[in-house]
Amino acid sequence: MHRQAVHRGRVAYEPNSLGGGCPFQAGRMTGFTSFPEPVAEDKVRGKPEKFAEHYAQATLFWKSQTPIEQEHIIKAYRFELTRVQTQAIRERVVSMLANVDPALAQGVAAGLGIVVPAPMPLATDLPAPVYEPSPALSLRARPGDGEIKARRVALLVAHGVEADSLKAIYTALIQDDAVPRFVGVQLGVVESVSGTPIHVDITFEASPSVLYDAMVIPDGEAGIAALVGVGPALEFVRDQYRHCKPILVLGAGATLLEAAGASLDLPGGEPDLGVIVGSAADAVTTAATFKAAIAQHRHFQRFMDPPQV
Repeated sequence: MHRQAVHRGRVAYEPNSLGGGCPFQAGRMTGFTSFPEPVAEDKVRGKPEKFAEHYAQATLFWKSQTPIEQEHIIKAYRFELTRVQTQAIRERVVSMLANVDPALAQGVAAGLGIVVPAPMPLATDLPAPVYEPSPALSLRARPGDGEIKARRVALLVAHGVEADSLKAIYTALIQDDAVPRFVGVQLGVVESVSGTPIHVDITFEASPSVLYDAMVIPDGEAGIAALVGVGPALEFVRDQYRHCKPILVLGAGATLLEAAGASLDLPGGEPDLGVIVGSAADAVTTAATFKAAIAQHRHFQRFMDPPQV
């Protein structure tokens, strides 16, 4: 959303609610004015009555979303309205949302620290049409084809990680057309426990967590100890967890997950199906489970607002 700069109490369009008391809903006398072009017959600027109904389609869209999508919509409104500097405008937007759905208005208002205002007056007295929810409007209603083609997967590396299991998982991902990358503190070569070199593709600094669909935390106590001491590595793990992405944890890698404040289980104590735990010895079997988790894209059972991690 583009935000116009405000200078000396003025904005880039008129009329507006900050322009010296001008009403935010311009009346016919102060709104659009037609050019006085002579015509042979009467000129009428009007719209059918159905154009006065502004909320039915928004309500249809809202009710067609899954609960997690509704949470994301609330957070998006909260994000944008938090940047609005005029309290009256925040309240005005929420008053419009009250005509869409009470739960939407309440969720946004709670995030802004305000009470839900009275719904904005409707522009028509005609009853609004009611539509049945449509799964076609929900992205989560589309299960996908089970493939992981083009999914980007970060494999964290440092000196002292276990190489054979990482390379087995790397190969398994390539076979299904995923895009694995070895991510480290700096470019160059890291030496694994066995002495096998691993070439770092990209660094934490140049390739943040948001660019990846999933993550692999390797085994290898020395390598994990090195990553635990690196702030960007902890931030990478923390953001993957917060964003509900699939995570594969091998052996000693659980120490890095714990150091980032994340958990193997959901807040209620149930197993987190988006966090796959395995050992270096059974990397091939674990890779198959991990790929199935990637195919589900996100694991929103882990979602928390605000995040505790």
